[in-house]
Amino acid sequence: MPVRVYIEDTDAGGIVYYVNYLKFMERARSEWLRALGFSQQTLLDEGTQLVVYRLACHYSKPARLDDALSVDAHVEHMGRCRMTFEQRVWRNEELLCRATVEIACLDRHTLRPRAWPEALRTVSAERQTSSA
Repeated sequence: MPVRVYIEDTDAGGIVYYVNYLKFMERARSEWLRALGFSQQTLLDEGTQLVVYRLACHYSKPARLDDALSVDAHVEHMGRCRMTFEQRVWRNEELLCRATVEIACLDRHTLRPRAWPEALRTVSAERQTSSA
């Protein structure tokens, strides 16, 4: 997913503020869902809420104002109620940031873990198989 760095993404030193990489990754995961035919709103309407359960992030190099970046989201593992993504932020061929993001699937009303909707599990598994 392409991302352009705007002034609002930077700190006083003109580099991307660390938390904004996480926002870029969140958008990439949302676009991954959309590419599978789902939206956050549809899942919410159906009683499913996705939340970040665990995150480990490594920052290698800074991005700066006006940089053109790309962000990827690859599913490493899908369990009954959790999914682990490996995500990276690139500037051309240069790796700037990488993260392992674990997403939990919750019941929207009780906020208790619930199994992934079958349609999402099926489409995600098919996508993983075809990209392997």
